[in-house]
Amino acid sequence: MKEFMYLFRGGDARRAQESPEAWQAHMQKWMTWMENLKNEGTLVGGLPLNQEGKVVEKAGEVITDGPFTEGKEVVGGYLIVKAKDLDHAVEISKQCPIFEHEGSTEVREIMSM
Repeated sequence: MKEFMYLFRGGDARRAQESPEAWQAHMQKWMTWMENLKNEGTLVGGLPLNQEGKVVEKAGEVITDGPFTEGKEVVGGYLIVKAKDLDHAVEISKQCPIFEHEGSTEVREIMSM
């Protein structure tokens, strides 16, 4: 099995319009999905990311607040999963609750060094 990273982008604007109850229900879907992946032995790890951060460039000569990209491009979290290949990893990602809020999941294979 190979390892793949899911990078979750977008969906925040629509989520912000929801009631607290709807938000809680949506988060429960995430927890259920991740628990199922864990029980299947697919989930390696992952967490949401804080929206605040810094961008470091030129070996630290340039440090700016950010990332300040459009909401749909901001990486809001990640998961690492085990899958046979890229197609299998994509198939697993299709059950992700982020799609309910028009977010996207970038699927990338993790290479060894």
